[in-house]
Amino acid sequence: MNFSDILNDYAPYKGIVENLNNTPVSVAGIVESAQGQLIYSLKNENKSSALVVCYSDMEARKLYSDMELYSDNVLYFPTKEYIFYNIETSGHQNEHARISVIQKLVSGGDYIVVTSLDAILQYTCDKEEFKSLCIDFELGKTFNLEKLTENLVVMGYSREDSVEGAGQFAIRGGILDIFPVGNENPYRIEFFDDETDSIREFDTYTQRSLDKIDFARVTPANEAVITDEKRDRIIAELEKRIRSAKRKKSDESYFIETTESDIESFKEVRYFPSIDKYVSLVYDKIPSITDYFSDNDLVFIIDPKRISERGKTFEWEKNEVVAELKEKGIIGAAKDSFYCSYHDKVHEMSVKKLISLDVLSHSSTDFKYKHLETFTTKTTVSFHGKIEYLYEDLRNWQSENYTVAILCTSRGRGENLAGVLVDKGIRARFIGDDANKANFNKGETVIIKGELNKGFEYPEINFVLVSDREIFETKKSRSRRKVENANRIKNYTDISVGDYVVHQTHGIGQYMGTKKMVVGGITKDYLKIQYQGTDSLYIPIDQLNLLYKYVGNTDKKLKLNKLGSNEWNKTKQRVKQSTEELAKKLVALYAERERAKGFAYSEDTPWQRDFEDTFPYQETDDQLRSIEEVKGDMESQKPMDRLLCGDVGFGKTEIALRAAFKAVGDSKQVAYLCPTTILAMQHYETFLKRMESFPIKVEMLSRFRTASEQKRILKKLKTGEIDIIIGTHRILSKDLEFKDLGLLIIDEEQRFGVAHKERLKELKQNIDVLTMTATPIPRTLHMAMTGVRDMSVLSEPPENRYPVQTYVLEDNPAVIADAVRNELSRGGQVFYLYNRVQGIYRKAEWIRSMFPDITVAVGHGKMKEDELEDIMYDMVNGKTDVLVCTTIIETGLDIPNANTIIIENADKMGLSQLYQLRGRVGRSNRAAYAYLTYHRDKILSDIASKRLRAVKEFTEFGSGFKIAMRDLEIRGAGNILGPEQHGHMDAVGYDMYCKLLKESVDEAQGIKIDDVQDVAIDINIDAYLPESYIRNHNQRIDIYKKIAAIETEDDKFEIEDELIDRFGDIPRAVQNIIEVASLKTYAKECGIYEIAQSGDNLLMKFGENYVDANLIMGLDKMFPKRIKLLSGDKPVISYAIKGEYKKILNIVNNLLSTIKELQSAEKDSIIKS
Repeated sequence: MNFSDILNDYAPYKGIVENLNNTPVSVAGIVESAQGQLIYSLKNENKSSALVVCYSDMEARKLYSDMELYSDNVLYFPTKEYIFYNIETSGHQNEHARISVIQKLVSGGDYIVVTSLDAILQYTCDKEEFKSLCIDFELGKTFNLEKLTENLVVMGYSREDSVEGAGQFAIRGGILDIFPVGNENPYRIEFFDDETDSIREFDTYTQRSLDKIDFARVTPANEAVITDEKRDRIIAELEKRIRSAKRKKSDESYFIETTESDIESFKEVRYFPSIDKYVSLVYDKIPSITDYFSDNDLVFIIDPKRISERGKTFEWEKNEVVAELKEKGIIGAAKDSFYCSYHDKVHEMSVKKLISLDVLSHSSTDFKYKHLETFTTKTTVSFHGKIEYLYEDLRNWQSENYTVAILCTSRGRGENLAGVLVDKGIRARFIGDDANKANFNKGETVIIKGELNKGFEYPEINFVLVSDREIFETKKSRSRRKVENANRIKNYTDISVGDYVVHQTHGIGQYMGTKKMVVGGITKDYLKIQYQGTDSLYIPIDQLNLLYKYVGNTDKKLKLNKLGSNEWNKTKQRVKQSTEELAKKLVALYAERERAKGFAYSEDTPWQRDFEDTFPYQETDDQLRSIEEVKGDMESQKPMDRLLCGDVGFGKTEIALRAAFKAVGDSKQVAYLCPTTILAMQHYETFLKRMESFPIKVEMLSRFRTASEQKRILKKLKTGEIDIIIGTHRILSKDLEFKDLGLLIIDEEQRFGVAHKERLKELKQNIDVLTMTATPIPRTLHMAMTGVRDMSVLSEPPENRYPVQTYVLEDNPAVIADAVRNELSRGGQVFYLYNRVQGIYRKAEWIRSMFPDITVAVGHGKMKEDELEDIMYDMVNGKTDVLVCTTIIETGLDIPNANTIIIENADKMGLSQLYQLRGRVGRSNRAAYAYLTYHRDKILSDIASKRLRAVKEFTEFGSGFKIAMRDLEIRGAGNILGPEQHGHMDAVGYDMYCKLLKESVDEAQGIKIDDVQDVAIDINIDAYLPESYIRNHNQRIDIYKKIAAIETEDDKFEIEDELIDRFGDIPRAVQNIIEVASLKTYAKECGIYEIAQSGDNLLMKFGENYVDANLIMGLDKMFPKRIKLLSGDKPVISYAIKGEYKKILNIVNNLLSTIKELQSAEKDSIIKS
């Protein structure tokens, strides 16, 4: 038997099957945890698709996650947010998820779609129009590229220079890149003339092709599809409404203004954020997801009584919204409809094969049932981590010939449990297959890989299913779903005109663009850099590796260096001296720690594995790697000193928990130091919960403990009765003594004062230390400090964290009021960020005046520490509805119930700050919202308007997001290196600083640095990227950078493959740049720092100790009458070209090859002698 047929002999189930053509049918007595299995079985009986309608999104998601146990063909159709105001919005995850479901339904196959009542009453794409607009690409099929481009725009795709996210496309020559909504990867379609020549998937991060495929389907990217004919019709209707409004005596100015603006948007961009308010003009009849199901398909209504209640309140709520929008002048016609009618939808679903499922009784006023069935089911009870209770129940079930299925989240856990049960004399078998493929026998106890929120029992047919959540008390881990563009953030190093740049030799200048110059009939690209005064420099594009985008403090205008002055060299020398001192200190500290003898912990015990099994989620790869690194340190003789970096919620606490458990397992004490009382309390509660099933004593020291309690805790710490102490700087007090401290965990060390840090130094001696920070650390700094600082980096986003829906808008009290109301109506909390202490209480009063029945609190940095902590404590514990505060909430706090943040005057804040503030919400299984506002009609400064533009692009694909990440990394670098080094970083720019630090660390470790660092090659060949080949400036710069970074033959082949893949056949001028870059590496190995063509001669300039008589004689023998050694400070060898100008690249290649062979032969002879 399997999960599809366990009910085949159950009379009530047979009754449903016999009445599938006599619906609606009502089923009572079916507990929530058993509903998924019943739906799956009935869908298989009916051999059709099924639509499952739940009361809310949250319940739909829960049932969807349960149904994934039984079938791969389960889809979740979420609700979406309607936007009626013209506000910028980021992220279309929900709309894209909805379109993805529709795309699968129209492509054929039987699916189970789980959704909510609200979602089926919202509009979606019209079924016939959706099908007619889909474009199928097949090899050999012909397309008119111009017409294809127009069609893609109509379908809702936006044209970009390169494709980074769903709903985008790009065309370069005969290559179309497109990211269809619902796809995991985008497509790259190459045309030969107008014929489809090849179709490949590609990676948005590398922009490189993956697999070749024969077929690709592109579906509409927007649920409101606006064809040219529809657009003309809508514009005509809106113009008619404006004329009517102008004739009215009442003030219709706001309606006229917004509608005229919308008409322009229809003409210019077709799609814009508030398109939802015109849905009744886009579609004659509001289309719904139910249109995609036939009369033979099954429709399941979960909890029909609540569905009926929600249907009525939905109608009332939406009528209120429409009336309010009409009153405010947002919409003009009262007859406009935005949603399907609930009663019409009930009628439509009733004519399909409708089955209602209810835990209690047959009750509904809306559905007229023709057949009733009552099931007997129960949910399984929790074993509260006491596995002996499970043994007892299993013996009882087996004595009554029960079929028992136990679900385990991992294969390892399942095999372990099977082994333990057999050892206890309980017959059990582990099935390696996933649950939807598992087969088992009646009366058997099987352990299957799978997950369910809760188990269930059918006592009448002797069947029980137990989830390991009931055994081990873990949460069901949500399946890892692909968050669009998750972990796909490239460093924001694109150089744009006007950006500050740092040249290795000439210092800080301003980039003014690229310039193509023709000299002596040879065409090359140059970068123009403006320096102080009227000085400017044209740098050959092949020297791009000497240029960095300036990243550092750009709050004030940077002073440019003057060409020819010694100022830059002095600055660089000063910074180099500082990095050398830092490197020596780091190397000495590291060596001292290597020599020190610490405590070597034993390898993981079975208890450690049991404890780790209680982690409710699937570990990320970064977490697993970091856990191994921490354990490796702890098991070695030398004391651990590891830095763990990762954004809030990326899983640092779990690593700390496992390290602490390991330490206590070897009878050592653990101290966990937190920067605030609230954080200490949150960590204390987490540790208590995770360790409650183990004999480990956890305590907290903070001002929340009375004097007598603190005294008692201190005494127990000294005697060793407390294993883990969590607290604030109180832990650092001199009166606190440990019996045997083995591990110190420090959260955000940079937030502690000088005195505290000195005490930390004393504590750290000869014990293991794990320091954690939420500020991301740049990879370049990580690399620069390799070998002198042990670091673990968590860069993967947390499992299934819901993206924060972000809106950017002018101040609009109506939108803000709606945002607060919506959050409070679902029992949530709101952060209202007002970053000025002056006026913050007036802002709180304004919110109270709109919502008199809610609790509004104020928090800011000028409050006494205790007062502020009390306010935060109330917010954490749900006693406050809206917290009006300054940026004090920027880091650390975890309030999963707060899922809306409103940030006033967002244009006055740094992007990295906005990124961190936005991260305060979206930390639970609910959708989260961020509203970034700026003052209406405010005249903005240059810096503010630039920042605002970036804020408007504050999406996963926008530049604002990338800048924010880069800014955050720099802040992280400063935190690690200290304020003095941060100043040096600003002086030379971040990348130059990292280069100097890397050199200093290498020198301090005795690693030899190459004499020749950079090579310049100036020969007379065309070397440039034609605009006809790569149109976009940033893409050309990016390709130039990749070419400049060529170091090996493999690098060269890699860039050639990429160019052919992304842009087509490589032009000669581009191939020349690649060849020159490749020759530079060769030249460097030979000790040559410059190759220049001067008239009829090729000059090769060497570093010291690379040229001797043997080399000259060898070259003269290979190239008779062409070689000369020129006198000067450093050796220069001249080669006479003698008219062979067209073969110049081959000549340089042959020369370098010969020089390398001669130098190698010389080395070999020295070694032998």
